[in-house]
Amino acid sequence: MAFFREDAWVWDFWFAVPGGPVGEIHLFYLFAPRSLGDPELRHQNARIGHAVSSDLRSWRDLGAALPPAVAGGPDDRASWTGCVVRDHDGRWRMFHTGISEAEDGTVQRVIEATSGDLMTWERSDLCVEADERWYEPQDWRDPWVLWDAEAGLWRMYVCARSNHGPLQGRGVIGHLTSPDLRSWTVRPPVAAPGELRQLEVPQIVPCGSRLALLFCASDVDHTPERLSRGARPEYGTHVLYGDRLEGPFVLEADDFLSGDNGPSMYAGRAIEHGGRWWFLAWSRLDDSGAFVGALSDPFPLHVVDDSLVVDFSHSADLCT
Repeated sequence: MAFFREDAWVWDFWFAVPGGPVGEIHLFYLFAPRSLGDPELRHQNARIGHAVSSDLRSWRDLGAALPPAVAGGPDDRASWTGCVVRDHDGRWRMFHTGISEAEDGTVQRVIEATSGDLMTWERSDLCVEADERWYEPQDWRDPWVLWDAEAGLWRMYVCARSNHGPLQGRGVIGHLTSPDLRSWTVRPPVAAPGELRQLEVPQIVPCGSRLALLFCASDVDHTPERLSRGARPEYGTHVLYGDRLEGPFVLEADDFLSGDNGPSMYAGRAIEHGGRWWFLAWSRLDDSGAFVGALSDPFPLHVVDDSLVVDFSHSADLCT
């Protein structure tokens, strides 16, 4: 395991690389105290931590990334998964998920913090909610933001649920656009419902002549229709493919990118470092079935015939 905390479980994570693909890597991760006893309690007690590395394996932990939440704020219960981007003025923006005490943690919103140096963060007043024209109001999390140079706007992709169709198959990737990272327009999903209950932790990466959209799902998220055609109830990271950032993105294969075919991991991320791409996820279960809660080692990520393939035969000794 590349990153482990004795005092806390570590799970979903994202990166920022201020120096480009060969610079120091900043890791932002969810954590909760192991003293809670039950790993399932971590979700309602999650905070965002910060660590740095030069090789994706040796990490220096910097502790909590954000100051304590303000009572009555959209994240005064817990902070969940997000991403970090640098705006056109050079300021870093962390878009992440917040749940509040007011709704007993049942409603998810996309919120923001900003920083000039990735080290000191200030919460902004941005708060983006699901649009009920297309989406259920409760599930709205795990934002992934990128700049679309061709369209001249920012795009955000979120884990969401359609407001129609069979309940078990309403998982979609929600879509928003913005000219300035402040004013967001919610748009229809870029991935249609029907296969899974949820598509968590999205990330778009280049994949040969097209685009890949990573997401994760658990073994209980598969629809009966999906299982009836022979798909395995895998738990891990899978991928959708598309030709344009505005979608559509489609599921082309039933077998997961990283599920039963690899280590017990979840919420995989891709990162370019040292001239190539790597795949990391958080370690879920050990060989005895006990919960781990730590960041995995990096595994080589390849593009074969315009599709992603993770090489689980080895992890890199040094990613330089």
